Amino acid sequence: MSRRKKGEDVSGWVVLDKAEDITSTQAVSAVRRIFNAQKGGHAGTLDPLASGVLPIALGEATKTVPWLVEAQKTYLFTIKWGVSTDTQDREGKTIAESAARPIPDAIRAALPAFVGEIEQIPPQFSAVKVDGERAYDLARAGETLDLQPRQVVVYEAELTGTEGEDFATFRVRSGKGFYIRALVRDLAAKLGVEGHVWRLRRTSVGPFHENDAVSLDALEDLRHKGAASERLKPVETALDDIPALAVNGEDAFKLRQGRPIVLLPHVMEALKPKFRDRTIAGQDASRVALALFEGKAVALGDVRAGQFKPTRVFQL
Repeated sequence: MSRRKKGEDVSGWVVLDKAEDITSTQAVSAVRRIFNAQKGGHAGTLDPLASGVLPIALGEATKTVPWLVEAQKTYLFTIKWGVSTDTQDREGKTIAESAARPIPDAIRAALPAFVGEIEQIPPQFSAVKVDGERAYDLARAGETLDLQPRQVVVYEAELTGTEGEDFATFRVRSGKGFYIRALVRDLAAKLGVEGHVWRLRRTSVGPFHENDAVSLDALEDLRHKGAASERLKPVETALDDIPALAVNGEDAFKLRQGRPIVLLPHVMEALKPKFRDRTIAGQDASRVALALFEGKAVALGDVRAGQFKPTRVFQL
């Protein structure tokens, strides 16, 4: 006899405005408690120091997390010049100091080197796995790690302001796997100065933006009013850039059973221009579409040879 899951069968996305000083895991636990949800996860870790958009998936929405992990992200952050730390942020121990400060023109001239497809070495204190262990655990134990560079994408990087000589604020739009702390480390090195992240805020993740985010306190208040569900977005919200396919009730039934459905030639022709090259969780997803019945997600699947074959089925 299977054990009954604790909590309620709640599915959807919560766009959380994470506060500083809590971990992403703690944030997920708090949101799950507010909704009394059986299952939850997040799309893209935010450091405890960082605030801003942390999309949290509940129930069936957890099946779409890999898609949101691949989404573009936007950050606003402030560098404090003159001090470098072992964690590349203000929580770390000082490892170097310098009286040198970069001027705005020098910063602007240096930034283009960090835009486009670049190679970036993750910070020592990061979630990258080394021999099965997280880098930050090994770094806290005193180990110096030889982390390998990884290819990341930066779409935009701009200096947005300065506060005296000691602080500079930036806006960056990047792809997955990009570390702001590593950018600050490398930018400071290019400028011949010391520096670390003083403040960091994520303002968007894919279709989720800060102007639509809710704090834990506000969400808790809504719970007391019995209105927390007002901040729950549909599962398919995270899949807004995937070609959509409307299906009828009979086909929806087949898909929920994991069975393929036949697509008429005109449906295939309508879908083809919407496909694009993409990889999700290391797998080719260039021919993936989202099947919808009455506006609700039924399945993600591959469109090939006149058929839609479900790969992820939603029980909504």
